[in-house]
Amino acid sequence: MKRKIRQTTNSPPDCPTLLGALDGAYDGDPTRQEIEDRYDGIEVIIPPPKTAVLSAHAESAPSTRDRDILLIEKHGRMGWQKQTGYGRRSRGETLMGRYKQVIGTMLRSRDFENQKTEARINVSVLNTMIALGRPAFERINAT
Repeated sequence: MKRKIRQTTNSPPDCPTLLGALDGAYDGDPTRQEIEDRYDGIEVIIPPPKTAVLSAHAESAPSTRDRDILLIEKHGRMGWQKQTGYGRRSRGETLMGRYKQVIGTMLRSRDFENQKTEARINVSVLNTMIALGRPAFERINAT
């Protein structure tokens, strides 16, 4: 079976809003505001801490942080992660950690074009290893 490697740009045409998912260390309105002001069209997703409280103007003009706090209160932290897509950040970090553990942290090629080819090959090898280790499930009708 022949596979193609798909390349994406930073702003795919079918994705009008870019997501910026950061860990809780960056929580706070100044950080969120700085990112939103600096990067046009980005949606910042930062989990507020468990002790987070709503701002004074949450009733009249809620910030994104206030909306996140209210969502967590209503749906729980896991529900908030599903609704905002925050779990994608965690999966991305896990994949990069796996890549570095299995493949290594450095590329051997010096030329940039060769580095891109090397990275594609490394990703293909890692994907094959993951696919081989994944169990195959077969649905059986219970009759």
